[in-house]
Amino acid sequence: MQWTGRFEGYRMKSFRRDCVSGLIVGIIALPLGMAFAIASGVKPEYGIYTTIVAGVLISLCGGSRYQIGGPTGAFIPILFAIVMQYGYENLLIAGLMAGVMLVLMGIFRLGTLIKYIPRPVTIGFTAGIAVIIFSGQIVNFLGLRDIQKHEDFLSNMKEIIIHFPTINVYSILTACICLSLILLTPRILPKVPGSLIGLVLSSLVAVLLFEEKVATIGSTFGAIPSTLPSFRIPELTLERIQSLLSPAIVIALLGSIESLLSAVVADGMTSHRHNSNRELIGQGIANMITPLFGGIPATGAIARTATNIRSGAVSPMSGVIHGMVVLLVLLLFAPYASHIPLASMAPILMLVAWNMSERKEFAHILKTRTSDSVVLLITFLLTILTDLTFAVEIGLVLSVLLFVKRMSGTLQVAKALPDPSQKHQKVMSHMVYEGHDCPQISIFTIEGPIFFGDASMLEKSILGKMSHKPSILLLRMGNVPFMDTTGEANLASVVRHFQKQGGTVILSELQAQPKELLQRTGLYQMIGEAHHFTNTGEAIDYALSDVDLTKCLGCKHLAFRECVALSDPQGKHAQSLAVQQRE
Repeated sequence: MQWTGRFEGYRMKSFRRDCVSGLIVGIIALPLGMAFAIASGVKPEYGIYTTIVAGVLISLCGGSRYQIGGPTGAFIPILFAIVMQYGYENLLIAGLMAGVMLVLMGIFRLGTLIKYIPRPVTIGFTAGIAVIIFSGQIVNFLGLRDIQKHEDFLSNMKEIIIHFPTINVYSILTACICLSLILLTPRILPKVPGSLIGLVLSSLVAVLLFEEKVATIGSTFGAIPSTLPSFRIPELTLERIQSLLSPAIVIALLGSIESLLSAVVADGMTSHRHNSNRELIGQGIANMITPLFGGIPATGAIARTATNIRSGAVSPMSGVIHGMVVLLVLLLFAPYASHIPLASMAPILMLVAWNMSERKEFAHILKTRTSDSVVLLITFLLTILTDLTFAVEIGLVLSVLLFVKRMSGTLQVAKALPDPSQKHQKVMSHMVYEGHDCPQISIFTIEGPIFFGDASMLEKSILGKMSHKPSILLLRMGNVPFMDTTGEANLASVVRHFQKQGGTVILSELQAQPKELLQRTGLYQMIGEAHHFTNTGEAIDYALSDVDLTKCLGCKHLAFRECVALSDPQGKHAQSLAVQQRE
């Protein structure tokens, strides 16, 4: 999808619809931007700057027609930890570095790789992030004082318990008013943002009825400036870059996951499809430029993107307008924002956490009582108790190990012979039993992927089931969809062992991926071009023409004679055998 394609068929009517949706999303984004910034440990205006700059750039440069970008809840625990450990200035550098990484990911077309992250891992860390966000707002909801912030969850919970006696009734009342309005507004006025109504009215109540009795943005962070900060390039040094490499990677990975998940949600709500690599490039550009204006890392926002679509958005212009709306509000009403109580911001973030918790999907995966449930719980708990990076790493490793374990039981190797009772004389495993086998031709049916988790079974099964030394080994591989180099090595070992004894190996029904691998490694040529067949019938005909039929005279096993009859409709081999018997 080209950049201009997102504006195909754009008309004045489209612009009016984008204006309406951009206005609605902008109004919603303003309190969220401040709330996300505060929860991330930085000043509220930095969230506004991010909403404006990143919001416009993501819409203009991204690969989705409807994506709305800005600060998001998913980033809160990561950004908070970076601010606590490295400081705000270094957070800007980490965000810029993450932007460069996102652009490179898009250029090297890595966008499609994100979809391979297992669902239990994404649900696990998303639910864990939701718990951290929700618990982090308990302090502001209750109005607790003298709280010292920590990086880890348990220490913060300990702080809440210790300082619980400092509870502020006025803060609770303010928060409850805001929460009630957020929940009631959609029922009474469905088209009016509940978070904005709750924020404004609860702030008015606090200012008019109990002024100076609750903590506000102004009393905690100072007045919000009514202008954008000046363009400033942070001081970059090799030492800083090296120390911030790990945080930058985390920001880039989470940003890519969140952005592409949001774009997929937008695809599901519309008939348009996003370009994942172009979306990463757009996200990267936004995160490279936003820190130069003091903004924090940004990504695609699922809830705001969905609201944008429901509000009638037609093109990325709605995202640009949403950023302009926030800029206009900043220029005109910034002084008033200083009077907003922190208790009014708490319910907004708590509901964001509740909505992003994936609680239904979480419960659904738990009910399956499978290995996915284990991955989900471990990722969830590690996200809360340690950090997101470690949780995702362990979740991915555990998913891979459990997947390998599950797949290791899928490979099946069975000896087989043609069944005269089947139409077209299908080769069946039940035809091989004691006293009924062929000493010259061994046929094996292989089913399932041959990869490192199960490859050794191939060699053991084939060589272990040969009580004699047949002259031909026929491997039916029509149900082998995939083979890795470990599987190829084990197959090569079987081929070498068999050829060393003077035998011939034949393959039939080889699928595309295994065939390509065997050709690249040379095993295909080692087996021989003439020993590869598209169907088993042709392979059996070749095998019969290559064996010494005189060895069948006096053979105690009936299977080979049946093979001759079943695969010899013209009677060619049967006549040859009869002549040899008479002689």
